[in-house]
Amino acid sequence: ILILGVALAFLAGGTLRAQERPGPITPPPGTKVVRIPSKQPEATPPAPPEELIQKFSQVDQRLLHTFAGYTYRKTIRVQEFLGGDGPGGEFNITTQTSVTPEGKYYEKIVDQPPSTLRSLQLDPEDLEILVRIPQFPLVPEQLDNYEIHYIGEQQVDELKTYAFRVQPKELKRAQALFDGLVWVDEQDMAIVKSYGRWVTETGDVATEHFPFSTFETYRENIVGKDWFPTYMRSEDTIPSKSGDVRLRLTVRWSDYQPLPGAKAAPTSPESTPAPAAQEPPKPPDRAPRVQ
Repeated sequence: ILILGVALAFLAGGTLRAQERPGPITPPPGTKVVRIPSKQPEATPPAPPEELIQKFSQVDQRLLHTFAGYTYRKTIRVQEFLGGDGPGGEFNITTQTSVTPEGKYYEKIVDQPPSTLRSLQLDPEDLEILVRIPQFPLVPEQLDNYEIHYIGEQQVDELKTYAFRVQPKELKRAQALFDGLVWVDEQDMAIVKSYGRWVTETGDVATEHFPFSTFETYRENIVGKDWFPTYMRSEDTIPSKSGDVRLRLTVRWSDYQPLPGAKAAPTSPESTPAPAAQEPPKPPDRAPRVQ
């Protein structure tokens, strides 16, 4: 599996963004291709790998709890590139999260200009996969599903990180699991970048009407020690009568705002209450629709 490690800068407008800790947002010079290792290289971790894994897993649990106390705006953009990589059409949709009086989250569409895509018919319902992808997938209750190996220390923009290879122990038919890499900030022990796919016993979670299967996600230091997702990217191709069409997906989270009365999660993992279990994405069961 080849990784297209493109760390694009984003324009997320989080009003609560902390300035003292830089996020991994600076684009590298040019395109860098990295191979996900099937065998782990020898590296000496600064602490037992099991201890590091438990630490970032506990932080993910705390962040999941804290994330539920925020609303945000999410902008999804799908671009197509026709022959010669020239620009084609676009699909854009912006949603704003809200909470019902009963405490249930929902996403309301606040902007959706007409789609100009030529090669793909895309509707808001086709984006349900994105909603089901857990943004904090490696909480303690999920660790038993994975083999996690320490790779080494790596620089992600201005951050010093620990890199880990994450692989499912056993693929399941009804539950998709993460297969890829994560980078953990050495200081806050929070995952700041991930690259991988969601897989089941029958293959990648993707369809022809939503062909994206491998996602590169960045988190940014929003406030204090809280690292929330702000940018995700994926690329793929679909066939058409005139040849393959390259597609690019970008998702940006912005305008993080705490809910009135929301309590901050304790910074100590041992005192963090367990959040409700996340639902990993399930394979789509709808027939593909391609023009």
